[in-house]
This record gives sequence, structure tokens and C-alpha cells, in this order.
Amino acid sequence: MADALPRHQRIVIGLAVHVLRGAMIRAGSVKVDVVEVRLALRCLLTHCPERWPLELFWDAAGQDNEIGRAQGTTAAFNGIVRQLRRAGRFEDAPPPTRGAA
Repeated sequence: MADALPRHQRIVIGLAVHVLRGAMIRAGSVKVDVVEVRLALRCLLTHCPERWPLELFWDAAGQDNEIGRAQGTTAAFNGIVRQLRRAGRFEDAPPPTRGAA
């Protein structure tokens, strides 16, 4: 469960996923093989049982072809999040609830 992790680890994982999600969104128009993405992938290395989606994300992030870059980062991002969820390391935050008006 994600609750078993120390708070700072949950924050690091959440921020790393946030950075990768932003890079995935931008990947259709620009290369995203930047230091922030590399650091986010490095932060997740110990939390993902398999390395392939992390390596795929980095390889795809630097591709010249926009479509290949977008598809590669999307597939890798989905693989990363799936592994993190399966390992109990990441849960999407629930949507905010509105108070009674």
C-alpha cells in the first residue's frame, strides 16, 4: 500500500509522475529528453520492478519523429504508472469534493 511508504517517498513519487505526465503531453511537439525527465525517471528506478518502461520513456523522449516520440512516451508512461500501482507505490489522488453550497 502507498500508506506504508514514508510521506517524503510518496511526495517524490507523485512529483516524478507529474513531471513525466507533463513531458508525455509535450512530447507530440518537442523533444523531452531534458534533465527534469531524467531525474524523475531516476527517482522512480527503485520503485519499478522492471526497468523497461523507464528506459523506453527516455529513449522515446529524444526521438526526432513527433508521432513516434508521443506514442513511445505515452506507452512508457502507462507502463510506469501500472508498475507503480501494482507495487502499491502510487495512487492517483481522488478528485476534490465540493462542499455543500
